[in-house]
Amino acid sequence: MIQILILLFITSPVDTLQTDQRLLQLFENHWEYTLQSNPLTATSEGDHRFDDLLPATGLDALEERYHQELQFLAHLEEIDREDLAMEHRVNYDIFKLQLENSIRSYESNHHLLPLNGWWDYHSTFADLGNRVSLRNSEDYDNYLSRLAAFPEYNAGYIERMKKGIELGIVRPKIVFENYMASVEAHIHEDVTETRLFEPFENFPASVDEDDRLRLRERAVEVLKTVVIPEYEKLQRFLIDEYIPASSETIGITEVSGGEKYYQFLVEMNTTMNITPDEIHQIGLNEVQRIRNEMMEIVEESGFGENFDGFVEFLRTDSQFYAESAEELMKETAYVLKKMDGKLPELFKTLPRLPYGIMEIPDYLAPRTATAYYSRGTADGTRAGFYAVNTYDLKSRPLYEVVALSLHEAVPGHHLQIALQQELEDMPKFRSASGFTAYVEGWALYSERLGLEVGMYDDPYDNFGRLSYEMWRALRLVVDTGMHAKGWSREEAIEYMASNSALSLHNIRSEINRYIFWPGQALAYKMGEIKIRELRSMAEEALGDDFDIREFHDVVLLSGSVPLSVLEANVMEYINYPGSTR
Repeated sequence: MIQILILLFITSPVDTLQTDQRLLQLFENHWEYTLQSNPLTATSEGDHRFDDLLPATGLDALEERYHQELQFLAHLEEIDREDLAMEHRVNYDIFKLQLENSIRSYESNHHLLPLNGWWDYHSTFADLGNRVSLRNSEDYDNYLSRLAAFPEYNAGYIERMKKGIELGIVRPKIVFENYMASVEAHIHEDVTETRLFEPFENFPASVDEDDRLRLRERAVEVLKTVVIPEYEKLQRFLIDEYIPASSETIGITEVSGGEKYYQFLVEMNTTMNITPDEIHQIGLNEVQRIRNEMMEIVEESGFGENFDGFVEFLRTDSQFYAESAEELMKETAYVLKKMDGKLPELFKTLPRLPYGIMEIPDYLAPRTATAYYSRGTADGTRAGFYAVNTYDLKSRPLYEVVALSLHEAVPGHHLQIALQQELEDMPKFRSASGFTAYVEGWALYSERLGLEVGMYDDPYDNFGRLSYEMWRALRLVVDTGMHAKGWSREEAIEYMASNSALSLHNIRSEINRYIFWPGQALAYKMGEIKIRELRSMAEEALGDDFDIREFHDVVLLSGSVPLSVLEANVMEYINYPGSTR
């Protein structure tokens, strides 16, 4: 049993402190609690006090965190918001929303569904060597301590899933068709073939030869006797217990308490007070608008009104596909380097942290998305990385590379997240967290920014951009369709296939993702719509005084915020255009 001495917020803030100081002290106490209760977060934030520990993941630990969050919320509500300075009122509101989301999440039994098919805990753990600093022998010993702690970490997640089975809160059976590969990839007779052993293949110069031998021997022992048996335990649990108990229906509203739970997911992911029905209609409207823009390119390309014929041409003509993973990676690198040179046209403030590109690991590639971004560390010891899926090259068309790269790297995720990590005078709970509607809305908005700097001169690349925008609009329709309107998986696949140029492999993978992870995919388009709406308001109000670089500072330099806060920031900029944050 891993013991963590948690610093609890037991007493109320001292009454004699000024209101602002009381709030800032509350933030500090909560951040300290966050670091101590989640050592992996502490490590990623450059706090190395708990580098040998893993967080407690079982039901008792989560119940304890729930009660702590209730206490923090009670202390927050003791502070009179109206007595705070304006900048602290924003922090107050965001902190309150995050606490309320955490509390509602627990009360909705979200913790009983820890698998969502997207970097689940066992896959994330397998990548631990790439997520921690390994600069000396002490770092390696800490890494080994974490490997040795995997049994309790694994047991906590299994305990939660067992409780989910008991209450009828389980994932649909259909999403587990190819899922077990994500577990079996880490079960090897030769432990030196595991991903977790990779750090012991190449040591830094600071680790001497004697320590290298000791550390390798210890790694082999821990992986063989502790870690791999735990992956086998998870494998047996999923095959023997969880998958047989999984649901035959796909909608989250079909599980116990599912309708209330889905409404919570909608509100949490969009940061908006909105219903699934309203989102569904917005999606239908956006699909029609984008379809009209796509048809202009279809006609200009000589296909007349034959949308399906044009899409078939894109899906089958060899000119649109790389012949090797290396070719795809080179094309990606070229696009990004070209965009790097255009960033100053759009931005006043750029992050210091660099980014790199990498291939998605083989064990994840067949079942994961086209790409993803992995943030760098706050202390600058690890760059951000844009991971590209090179599996099944016939499903990775080159005409999508521009939009995808702008979304995941620059000016999308890397630029926004790295800037947020480098913001000063911001409470840590904000610089280390984010709101999906803002983060993904910005990344989707970033795809469109390529139009303004000549990144889509090729009509096929521009169709790829529209196809990606359509993809996010389709999510609004199919996510709410499956989880609130009774759509089948086949109906959702057909709707996406008939309205986009996405490959059928990608469509099936995406539909499974929405089934596995309800509500999350709604954030992208809803966030992007709001950012574009706010930009249009600023352009109209300021006319010739509108400066795109100033506007982007307003959007980015407050970090990730709820869409209501973003709107307030932009309205302040419109009313006082010289007061850029």
